Amino acid sequence: MNPGSVAVVVTEDIEVPSWDLYELSIPCTVFGKPQPDLADPWYDLWLCGTGERPRDGSPAGTGLSLRTSRGLDDLAGADTVVVPSVPDACVDEGRPLPRPLVAALRRAHEVGARMVSLCTGAFALAEAGLLDGRRATAHWMHTARLAERYPKVQVDDSVLYVDDGDVLTSAGLTAGLDLCLHLVRRDLGAHVANQLARRMVVPAHRPGGQAQFVDLAVPATDAGSLGPVLDWARANLDRPLTVEDLARRAAMSPRTLHRRLRAATGTTPLRWLLDQRLARARSLLESTDLPIEKIGELSGLGTANNLRHHFLKQLGVSPGDYRRAFPRTTPGPSPSPARAGRRAERTGGEPAAAPPTPR
Repeated sequence: MNPGSVAVVVTEDIEVPSWDLYELSIPCTVFGKPQPDLADPWYDLWLCGTGERPRDGSPAGTGLSLRTSRGLDDLAGADTVVVPSVPDACVDEGRPLPRPLVAALRRAHEVGARMVSLCTGAFALAEAGLLDGRRATAHWMHTARLAERYPKVQVDDSVLYVDDGDVLTSAGLTAGLDLCLHLVRRDLGAHVANQLARRMVVPAHRPGGQAQFVDLAVPATDAGSLGPVLDWARANLDRPLTVEDLARRAAMSPRTLHRRLRAATGTTPLRWLLDQRLARARSLLESTDLPIEKIGELSGLGTANNLRHHFLKQLGVSPGDYRRAFPRTTPGPSPSPARAGRRAERTGGEPAAAPPTPR
């Protein structure tokens, strides 16, 4: 199955600050570079410009202008729409967001596109009313203003990203990369996302609930760090590991281990272990035909019933449904009902029943 098209909103001709290029480059790198050995076909990346013109008095030397071959009208034809950021003046000075952009985002959502924002892109989704009544996030430096300006949005300033099914938001900078890899994981499975992350030399999976405020995103690998003990734990997930086991291996007290792991990853040792076990189980479900009982054993989650309990609680689907959602022969995302209906209209057929999408 084709993983679909990703339309990235590009602010044109208004002196895009160079520091905003990071968020713009993230979806271009993740979705735009074909990875035929991981999944073929890969995503179809569209760059859609807003078509704005420079404002009088725009500061010189702070950025650059961009040109795209597509415009805002194309957003409604995409499977996923990504808003990497909005102009600083719209966030800091209250300058109105371009009305054509807001209208185009509403149209895209109405016809079934998955809507995604990175960093200050959340202001555009909020202005379009797409975050009303939803939990959302942005870079912690901007969340107070987001909450004040859009009181209907349930702003969470502590997390890396929020997956609310058809609308997803992330904090700034590297958290945007976390969210894009999360989308790949949703669409094409954990194995593909992990291999892509390895090529990009970034952590394979930082859960969205991980705190924005961490001292170190990736534990160092020197002998005095947590790197060796975490690598050892990943290699021994089939064992009944405890916090005391990890502390003993790291030659420190459980309290010290808890404090250092919290500082390094934003999560507790028990939560970190559970995340690793779930990641191992997901990878085995996607890449092997092993029985559910065996996968529970190899991932350290125990019996099939215990594995099912954790999958339902953390992912919202059973292990069996998860496996069926990621057939190894035809990887791809499960289209939303609205999107499936649109595809059926184009082909003159009936929308196929979509397998459950892990969340």
